[in-house]
Amino acid sequence: MQLLNILGISIKDLINPQFYIEHGGLWMILFIVFAETGLFAGFFLPGDALLFVTGIFSDKVIGAALFTTHNQWADLGILWILISIAGILGNLVGYWFGRKSGPFLFERKDTFFFKKKYLIQAHEFYEKNGGSAIVLARFVPFVRTFAPIVAGIVLMDWKKFVYYNITGSVLWVGSMLVSGHFLQTIIMREFGFDLKEHLEVIVIGIIVVTTLPVLWKVFGFKKNKENNQSNS
Repeated sequence: MQLLNILGISIKDLINPQFYIEHGGLWMILFIVFAETGLFAGFFLPGDALLFVTGIFSDKVIGAALFTTHNQWADLGILWILISIAGILGNLVGYWFGRKSGPFLFERKDTFFFKKKYLIQAHEFYEKNGGSAIVLARFVPFVRTFAPIVAGIVLMDWKKFVYYNITGSVLWVGSMLVSGHFLQTIIMREFGFDLKEHLEVIVIGIIVVTTLPVLWKVFGFKKNKENNQSNS
């Protein structure tokens, strides 16, 4: 926390996608996606909201980092490829880390950058959904950070993991980017409402929509467990 204060960064900045776009652009986006999908310390990063907002600012993100294409499909295509690769590499690192240090993680005490409960949730998510969990986890905050680590811990077949890893990254990145870009275009054209001026509403909405399934799963699981124990 002291380091954040020295750098002039607040907790609000850390969960604000526009902050990363303005302070690092495409390269920061690639790093955030890599960290959130492969390093357990990246569980708090705003992956979904960041990709959605990146879709809205796709032309500026590409223009500032590389070159101006003047074509929305080209902008989205370049972003889709580069960010998907970052997500794929992140999961590969997570898988490797899980294979090397899995048992240690389940005994590790909680810190700001590590919460064992998220690892346990990811393990339960994986056990319930099998290989497809690697794809589904991309769309679930917190779980997507730990799913590849769990896959490494349970020694998931390497070829199978790579297949689901690539599929999940491409689907997740593409759906978020395209949704952000074209929702902005449609709403601006039909209603004259500029989403760029109300990013905080978008971020809150995405956080709520993507977090509710996690809360439902966690509390639903606990309720079912308690009911089973009481019935037995």
